[in-house]
Amino acid sequence: MSTAALLLPALLLLPSLLAATEGHTVSSACQGSCGGVDIPYPFGIGAGCFRKGFEINCTDAGVPLLDGTSIQVVNLSVDPPESRVLLPVRWQCYQVNVSDGTVVRNMNDTSFFNREKNIPIDGVYRISHKHNELFVLGCATIGIVKTNESQTLASAFGCMSFCRNATAAQDGLCAGAGCCNIRIQPELTSIMFEFPNIRENRPDMLNYSPCDYAFIVDKDNYTFQSSDLLHMDRTRTMPARLDWAIREMPSCADAKNRADQYACKSNHSECVDSTNGTGYACKCSQGYEGNPYLVDESGCTDINECDNQEKYPCQQEGKCANNEGSYNCTCPPGYRSHDAKIEKCTLLPSNFPLAAKISIAIISGSSLLLVALLSTLLRLQRRRTKGFFKKNGGLVLRDVRTLNIFTKKEINKITKNQSEVLGKGCFGKVYKGILPDGTTVAVKTSIKINKVRKEEFTKEVEIQSQMIHKNIIKLMGCCLEVDVPMLVYEFAANGSLQDILHGNTRLSNFPLDLRLDIAIDAAEGLSYMHSSTSRTIRHGDVKPANILLDEKNMPKISDFGTSKFLTKEKDHTGLVVGSMEYIDPMFRETGQLTQKSDVYNFGVVLLELITRKPIVYDGNHRLIVDFCDVYQKENSGEAMFDKDIATKEDTYILEEIGRLAVKCLAHVVEDRPEMKEVAERLAMLRRARRSGNINNKSPNYFEEI
Repeated sequence: MSTAALLLPALLLLPSLLAATEGHTVSSACQGSCGGVDIPYPFGIGAGCFRKGFEINCTDAGVPLLDGTSIQVVNLSVDPPESRVLLPVRWQCYQVNVSDGTVVRNMNDTSFFNREKNIPIDGVYRISHKHNELFVLGCATIGIVKTNESQTLASAFGCMSFCRNATAAQDGLCAGAGCCNIRIQPELTSIMFEFPNIRENRPDMLNYSPCDYAFIVDKDNYTFQSSDLLHMDRTRTMPARLDWAIREMPSCADAKNRADQYACKSNHSECVDSTNGTGYACKCSQGYEGNPYLVDESGCTDINECDNQEKYPCQQEGKCANNEGSYNCTCPPGYRSHDAKIEKCTLLPSNFPLAAKISIAIISGSSLLLVALLSTLLRLQRRRTKGFFKKNGGLVLRDVRTLNIFTKKEINKITKNQSEVLGKGCFGKVYKGILPDGTTVAVKTSIKINKVRKEEFTKEVEIQSQMIHKNIIKLMGCCLEVDVPMLVYEFAANGSLQDILHGNTRLSNFPLDLRLDIAIDAAEGLSYMHSSTSRTIRHGDVKPANILLDEKNMPKISDFGTSKFLTKEKDHTGLVVGSMEYIDPMFRETGQLTQKSDVYNFGVVLLELITRKPIVYDGNHRLIVDFCDVYQKENSGEAMFDKDIATKEDTYILEEIGRLAVKCLAHVVEDRPEMKEVAERLAMLRRARRSGNINNKSPNYFEEI
């Protein structure tokens, strides 16, 4: 049973520069501050002092709170439009049952059930996705984030942390051992944390990690300390940042058509569309400062730029003169400048003394030295490019005959300077590109390489380039002349299996023959990785989203990502991001990623193919649990088969695929088949179906032969 709690959208960040809004309320009768925090309009305290949705409550103790909540406000800013607040840490703790020695959650002591009032979805606030991150602390801890109680886990996000022993967690390192973190999604108003209980069989952990913690925090305002696992203050609050906007209209264009509701009241104000959800905000025009939500007397007023030479320069000998919305900078008589704001005033040639003329001659000669200096800088830039190439393993990879090494200039030409983005992931963006011969490719940013990672990265790229199989996305080349390497893959025109099964490109006609072909080819690709390459490979993230289809619907295993690309000599431990339902249960318990983890994941893919249900469907129904329950009770999965393909003549095929999927999902790793066996059994089903020899066979026909 999971434990959950709603958390208000809130954010805080590093101290940011604020517009000069102190005391700028809508009326002199309105309270201008609370507890030392300025309350600029559209915020306000009391009736008539705030715009709808922006009320601030000031307690008797002088503490400003978001209306209707216990969330303390630290700062309110008009430009940029954000609020800084303090958020509680959510937690749950465990204890050992003295009667039988089992681990149980301490439900009486947990504060995780305290539910704050949720900011409505149509309210003014959104959690800042640019600055805040989710942190999850604990050992054998999964922190799942959902934006509301009805949301399925398939569309949620979160991460997993675990510890092999008491010394696994390290101060300052949040990479999966005792601590994990992940950026949040945009347009979030509220968050619900969920802690799946996976500690039942690990009472030893309580000596160094008795609790699970989760919180939203400005990413620059928290550094993990291993001592937090044992002694974290449960009353501690975390700084976070909240984006706000006028959300009565979706954009500036719509708002300006409704003059009666338009919020930018100052004549010297501008409208700016919100960057986090629909709506807009106001700011003072260039050359003005103040509060754009108030009329001119109290709103945006002219800046005297001459009082701030650091921000508004007037170069040496220049004379500054303020004017409405700007300023002039002119040279004194006998001097000239193209623009005295950025260029010094110089003496006119006719007024040059002899000494000055000699100086000019000297300066002219010095220009030759400047040209030489620029040439030197260009050579240094080329040397820097070569440095990136060497750092990223170019001296080794250039000798790999199956790999094309592209220059930075060639990559920019191929991708038209990264103009078309195909997608974004945890490790960067994927761009569409066209090779000189007209071949369409996908260009993906990799991960930053350091000295420790260099040798490992070059080996991984070398192995990827040598994996030649029709069902594995081909690595065609790479660019190493940049700080973050870029990898060039073949292009899959028909998107992912996830899109075709459940997404926007969902096929209305998706016959069993095509589904079986995709399953067989994908299984053969994984089998090749596991046993047919020079080094055994584990993929680590097999799911429909990572099975791409070309223009002929040929599946291609993709998204190895060098961070997940593992050779036989390595075990995988660390951060888990994305849908938690695909995680191998044994990986959750041990942190060990094996070939059988890929088999487990492929079992889920088979279930999605024959049921056409996502991993979590109809609310919180879980495909794996429901199918296995039906199969155990009825020795058949017919009740869950996709009605579009569940014809009488195909029942045997679907039953055998279902039985094979259940075997792949076995909790005991040794009971799962090898991928080679999975591919062979699926191929046997296809042969039997095409030959017509499957009708009237017993339910266990394929196990019998």
